[in-house]
Amino acid sequence: MRRALCVILLLCSGGFTALAAQERPPPVGEREPDFKLERNYPNPFSSSTKIPFVLEKELFEDGETVTVSLRVYNILQQFVAAPKAVRYPGGDGLPLLQLEYRTPGRYEASWDGKDRNGKPVASGVYFVQMRVEGHGQAAPLRMFVTR
Repeated sequence: MRRALCVILLLCSGGFTALAAQERPPPVGEREPDFKLERNYPNPFSSSTKIPFVLEKELFEDGETVTVSLRVYNILQQFVAAPKAVRYPGGDGLPLLQLEYRTPGRYEASWDGKDRNGKPVASGVYFVQMRVEGHGQAAPLRMFVTR
């Protein structure tokens, strides 16, 4: 059975001040996840932001590829957009939805602050969810960004 691994990054826009990311340690007896969703930058952002993430070598020990997805949601938990992969081996600018990665490393996605229809989103709170298929639950990462 494959389990999905989720990390949440909170992006806010519209008059909030930037706050430090808050991380929660894994439950006792569980190890750290084999991936990490890092702080987006610039923070705050007005037109676009970069979202770095790391895939550790332990994810690739069995020689298989790793399927990664990033999704942006609004505060009503509605899917808004998929950030674009930056320098993805299969093509730059692809929506980061179930893209396969073959090697460990630090990667990056970019979100232009637009919804799936290409319209700029309203100022407000947005969440970025990272899923790495086949792995356990990671501690959520939250960040506040002004726009």
